Amino acid sequence: MMDYTKLTDKELLTLCIYGEARGETPLGKLGVAHVVLNRAAKPRWWGHDVQSVILRHQQFSCFNKSDPNAKHLEIMANSGYYDPACLQVAVLALEGYTIDPTNGADHYCVENCDVAWRDKLKEVARIGKHVFFVEA
Repeated sequence: MMDYTKLTDKELLTLCIYGEARGETPLGKLGVAHVVLNRAAKPRWWGHDVQSVILRHQQFSCFNKSDPNAKHLEIMANSGYYDPACLQVAVLALEGYTIDPTNGADHYCVENCDVAWRDKLKEVARIGKHVFFVEA
C-alpha cells in the first residue's frame, strides 16, 4: 500500500484532483482543489494542512482502498508521473494564482449523489457534474 504521507502537497493535491475530477473542465478541477484549500484554511475536524485534509479517513473517496481510482493514484505516485492538467491546476492553486470558483465551499459531491450530509449544508456553486456546499 502506498504511503501518501511521503508525497509533497503538490503531488497529493494533483492526485486528489485526478481521482476526484479528471473528467471535469479546468474550472471543475480547480473547484476540487479549492475545497481542499478551504478546509485547510479553516481547520476543524478535516485537518490543518493540505496533507492532513486530503488523507483524512474517508474524506476523498479516490483514496479509499475500495475505490477504483485508488489503483490509478498509486501507479501515478509510484511512477512519479502526474497528469499534466491536474498538476497545473494544483500548482496554480497552491501558489495562490487562482480565484476560488466555489464561493468558499468545504464539501462537494456529484449532482446525483444521495448522502446524508447534503441537506444539512448550503449549496454555493455548481461546476460541471459537481455541486459545492458550505457548512451553514
